[in-house]
Amino acid sequence: MTVTDRSTPGTQGFLHWMLPLMLGLVAVTVLLSGRNLSQMFADLAQGGGMYLHPAVAWLQRGVSLVLLLISAERLVNHVAMRRHLPAPLLAWAFIAYWSATVAAPALFGSHPQLSHEYLYSLVIGMAALLATGHDRERVLGAARNALFLFLAAGAVLAVVNPAMVLDTAYRQGVLPGIPRFGGLATHPVALAMFAQTFLLCLWVRPFQSRWLTVLGWVLGLAVVFFAQSKTSWIAFLLCSAAMLAVRHGAAVWRRIGDPREGAFGIVVCLGAIVFVAGTVALLLFADLGGEAASFLETEEGAQLMSMTGRDQIWVVAMEEWRASPVFGYGPGLWDDDFRAAINMPQATNAHNQFMDTLARSGVVGATALVLYAGVLLALSLRAAKATGGLSIALLIAVALRSMSEVPLLMFGYGTEFFTHLLLLVTLASANAPRVVVLPAAARPRGYRVVS
Repeated sequence: MTVTDRSTPGTQGFLHWMLPLMLGLVAVTVLLSGRNLSQMFADLAQGGGMYLHPAVAWLQRGVSLVLLLISAERLVNHVAMRRHLPAPLLAWAFIAYWSATVAAPALFGSHPQLSHEYLYSLVIGMAALLATGHDRERVLGAARNALFLFLAAGAVLAVVNPAMVLDTAYRQGVLPGIPRFGGLATHPVALAMFAQTFLLCLWVRPFQSRWLTVLGWVLGLAVVFFAQSKTSWIAFLLCSAAMLAVRHGAAVWRRIGDPREGAFGIVVCLGAIVFVAGTVALLLFADLGGEAASFLETEEGAQLMSMTGRDQIWVVAMEEWRASPVFGYGPGLWDDDFRAAINMPQATNAHNQFMDTLARSGVVGATALVLYAGVLLALSLRAAKATGGLSIALLIAVALRSMSEVPLLMFGYGTEFFTHLLLLVTLASANAPRVVVLPAAARPRGYRVVS
């Protein structure tokens, strides 16, 4: 639907500054910490953590205030102009999800805990849900630029101050002897997610300069690779497949079925035959079973089978859910006191979105999570063509990350909220009517009655 806007064009808001501000806060926090990445993980295992500079607290307050002002401007402007919600179903699902996973456990959990910070994700998220198609383009461009600078700064630090961004003690990767790259993110896994998001933004919004776009692809792929997050590797491959399928799948299928494109169809069929034959040969002649058994007998293999030891954390999460099945433990689950009580200083969350929500917010929160995920899936599929596959790619990234992390956690805004917020902007804008602003000369100065 196209809506003609005859009002005087003014400011288009500052929604596109949200993601760069959030990312900048992460970068400054790490820079001021003066951390040693290898030592930080050892300290975390002993109950310590990354040093937070006193200035970070004030910086966070400032960023929070600016984010709330940006959100308020968008919300007030939307109400004043009497506009409709771009995606009512998504908006109500988002509010219900926040109510069930944040408000309910904060008020009715076995360990209730209230904080004004819990409202931030609701306000910021609602502002994102008012995004238009033009907003999406600006948000993607700003996120792309901010992520590019974020990744590039981390790469520079790998040369200037390698201890801050390289984990030389990492021994669970598939690249023996190569340090794990953490960049300016709080963790290499978070960095891989940022790099993956950057590549998706770059795909749909390339730089105007071709050489800068090529440099961005090289940088992004290198960061994803050297962050050594297997989940992110798989996620990016699936995201790429989804993007290609949406953008070129129909055209490829038409060319295969077109008699005039016989050579193309033959090449595709031969490629499929070679791939299937190679897979069958590998299964028949390679001793995959023996190699897998040998690997699983090692300490690393045992950790992989238990999701790197996360089965112990899940046992604790299930115990807390059984103790408080309806509304869960509350927001304080996995805080410093709780981790000290269970003697798991490294367990900052349940390392699984469903398990974390179930333990923290009970059946109420877990049910809301399933329903919210269903809405995200339905709207992502619906918006696939309008967004060039970006909606599905972002959903896949969030879904796969949910297997080992908590990307849909909404107690405040952290690194996990970045991709979630970008997905909300993408889905809302895909359902928003296209607004055409008429030039001043074309605007009517009065009303004319046509008989």
